[in-house]
Amino acid sequence: MIFSTKLSQGLIDLRHLFSSLLVATYLVEVIWCSPISLLQQRAPTITPVIDVDFPDPAILQDSDNTYYAFATDGNGKNVQVAQASSPSGPWKVLPNDLLPTPGNWSTGQNVWAPDVRKIGSIYVLYYSATDTAQTAQHCVGTATSNSILGPYTAADTPLACPLSAGGAIDSSGFTDTDGTHYVVYKVDGNSIGHGGPCGNADAPIVPTPLMLQQLASDGVTAVGDPMQLLDRSDADGPLIEAPNLILVNGIYVSFFSGNCYTTPLYDVSYATASSLKGPYTKSHAPLIVTGDPFNITTPGGAQATVDGKSLVFHANCDAGRCMFERAISISGTSVSIS
Repeated sequence: MIFSTKLSQGLIDLRHLFSSLLVATYLVEVIWCSPISLLQQRAPTITPVIDVDFPDPAILQDSDNTYYAFATDGNGKNVQVAQASSPSGPWKVLPNDLLPTPGNWSTGQNVWAPDVRKIGSIYVLYYSATDTAQTAQHCVGTATSNSILGPYTAADTPLACPLSAGGAIDSSGFTDTDGTHYVVYKVDGNSIGHGGPCGNADAPIVPTPLMLQQLASDGVTAVGDPMQLLDRSDADGPLIEAPNLILVNGIYVSFFSGNCYTTPLYDVSYATASSLKGPYTKSHAPLIVTGDPFNITTPGGAQATVDGKSLVFHANCDAGRCMFERAISISGTSVSIS
């Protein structure tokens, strides 16, 4: 069955309705100690394709058609990597640590949400790590290798480091049809927030914009200033994050997550535009939420294959946050998942 988020014009914004429904369902579970919600009872159960702690997954098809997935630090590695012949697997987690030594601008800790792109004959790794000067914040860095499995050599300076605004995380590469390279990332405003879930639910709420930075032909050198693509609204809760940009049939699709990853309201959402620089219009409802359309909890951190046919994302599992994969279909400004 295909679950589509396309809604006719004139319907109310279902983001608020979904949030209210999920909160109510969560409270019922707490009060009655029910093991699963009504939403989860109706939803099909899917299983992880990587059944270890593998948060914030990114996916890349290499020139030999092998697929690789990359994940936030864990299991003794700064950058985890797995390999498969197709997005649906079977996936094999490899022993390699792609970034044994992060950039010297960082403390070398908390290496989050890596992404790898092949630019020419070089592989470029985008990642974030804790900044040495402001250890409560992250910056986005780059590293390069002649091999997709590394090890990658980190640049001496960060690519994006807006510390006064909260730092930067969740970087993801993108190459447009004219060959121009970009990276999208989140300004981590909630790291300087005033409390509540993810540190940013209490007023005044700090912006958490998703930014677009043009890059030189090397894929690591910034060209000009970054520009904002999206920011949070009240329907998104305390933040938006984890941007990923693809282009399908002339439509730019930006996947992102809203709400806080420590709560069941965390989700996978998307926005679309007819131009790279926008304006982007958010979908009327998230693509994946807790219990709908799958029997999973706290989905987020999604990235699509460049052809827009497959989506990897994490959700809670016994091991922590495991990687899931599902087929998607993009028709105009509508994304469906099956």
